[in-house]
Amino acid sequence: MWEYLDRINLDTLGPQLIVGVLAFVAVIFIGATVLFWREQRRKAAAKRLRSTGAPEAPQPVIRESRILRSLERIGNYVSHGRASTGLWEQLIRAGYMGRGATAVYTGAKIVLFAVGITVAVVLVWDMEADMTRKFMLITLGGAVPFFMPNWFVRFQERKRQEEIRQFLPDAVDLLEICVSSGIGLDMAWNMVSAELHHVSPVLGNAMDLSNFEIHLGVSRTQAMRNMSIRTGAESLSSLAAILVQSERFGTSVATALQEFAGWMREERNLTAEEKAEKLPVKLIFPMTLFIFPAILVVATGPAWIALFRALGGM
Repeated sequence: MWEYLDRINLDTLGPQLIVGVLAFVAVIFIGATVLFWREQRRKAAAKRLRSTGAPEAPQPVIRESRILRSLERIGNYVSHGRASTGLWEQLIRAGYMGRGATAVYTGAKIVLFAVGITVAVVLVWDMEADMTRKFMLITLGGAVPFFMPNWFVRFQERKRQEEIRQFLPDAVDLLEICVSSGIGLDMAWNMVSAELHHVSPVLGNAMDLSNFEIHLGVSRTQAMRNMSIRTGAESLSSLAAILVQSERFGTSVATALQEFAGWMREERNLTAEEKAEKLPVKLIFPMTLFIFPAILVVATGPAWIALFRALGGM
């Protein structure tokens, strides 16, 4: 055994071991951050459901680990317990409404930056390059992990907005049916939000939160505007404007909702057609890089082989 250990090059094994350990720690941090944000989102939704009186489905309890508490402490230490309004709005639009979401977000950025810098230093230190190139690589290695939480939050924000854009026409249709049958707008709003939880939890939670604001005394107009700000969806802002105008001018709410649902459905079809029209252009690059060379090799390969054999025989 000792003879085998003597044969191992410890100088080569040391950096590889450090890189492996740091990569493992980085993956653990990222996974713990995602689990914490999902738990905060679930707690916020459960709190809103309890406020509206809706039955809460049993969910498994996930305890906060020491890693998450450490990330929150690091974030509070760096930001001094404060967060900008823009960061709060961005996290809320992404669905993270917990009290410690901004602290965990900031702590995750700091930890990922430190891990990226450390890994980059270990990998770049023994490279045969000048100090300027090494410094650029180290900076890049720290900047990429540092901006990973930004990309993740923006991805979640766009995902939620796309889900709202997809299911909003159906929700407006349900509202129009309820209002046309003689049900009040507030009651219809509650019924539709309860039904939407089965197909679109994002839109259902947004409607529940606006209904909770109305129960607290906020006007329907302000509650609708707050809902559009929290989600960042332009379609919800348009719906709020239509309901406000119908209430102000005394027009039929059912007719306005019917027209708006038709317009939303037409816009969704036009968006799908636009994506379908862009698809051939987007396929040019992968076809040029991967498909056409393979077809060229398969089609002309035998001819080239026969030509080389003929020239070799001469």
